[in-house]
Amino acid sequence: MLEKLAMPDHRPSADALAGPTTVSFRFYEELNDFIAPARRYRDFELPCDTEANLKHLIEAAGVPHTEVELILVNGISVGFAARLQPGDRVSIYPKFESLDIGPLLRLRPEPLRVTRFVADAHLGGLARLLRLAGFDTLYDNHFADDEIERLAASDSRIVLTRDRALLKRRGISHGCYVHALKPTAQLVEILARLDLTRRVRPFSLCLECNAPLRAVAKAQIIDTLPLSVREQRQRFSTCAVCQRVFWEGSHWQHMRERLSQAIAAATLQEKTS
Repeated sequence: MLEKLAMPDHRPSADALAGPTTVSFRFYEELNDFIAPARRYRDFELPCDTEANLKHLIEAAGVPHTEVELILVNGISVGFAARLQPGDRVSIYPKFESLDIGPLLRLRPEPLRVTRFVADAHLGGLARLLRLAGFDTLYDNHFADDEIERLAASDSRIVLTRDRALLKRRGISHGCYVHALKPTAQLVEILARLDLTRRVRPFSLCLECNAPLRAVAKAQIIDTLPLSVREQRQRFSTCAVCQRVFWEGSHWQHMRERLSQAIAAATLQEKTS
């Protein structure tokens, strides 16, 4: 699922909303992970202030707006700005893996044409693996939430995080809550969820700088190479930013195998979802 600075969100919880009516809500599939256990996989009544829009109500229930792909009110597709009436029934869906909902109202103006990410401070391992796979991914463990929000808006980046509050910020339109805990499992999750397996370009970005790598002639960098590498390797690439030189050694082979396994696992998830 797809990606102005804003003050921290201090909206009241859903149960605290005072209003003249209640409406029926139901969240589907993985959106249930965000809501209270007693409300999962069933219809439930929610107090509704008629002045509050759907985005506020959904996030008050605990679900970041970036996780929602389709909203139906009484069977009719609506956007986040819609307001509810007494007796309305609201159905909220995550991204559809195999169902084309193009004829229905999409909740974002358009998909991002270039897949770029910004990862929060807890996802450094995932950021490196995404770079390994060839996806432009900004990461700094000193990034504050304001900076992540600014980068998401200015560079049209998808925010990756395990912080639900971050995904509720107004300036973030495309984001993914990362469920997995380990970097490799996180990579599989993102590749499968965003259908990225066919767009992987291994070893095209520097793992440290996120800058493009370019091929370099051995003669240009031979003086920087260990003796064993000079004798055994012929193909090299370099990063224009940090000037590191890379070659296809044992570490390269290990990373390629790790990436191949992740792609295979993500492809299997895509086929079975």
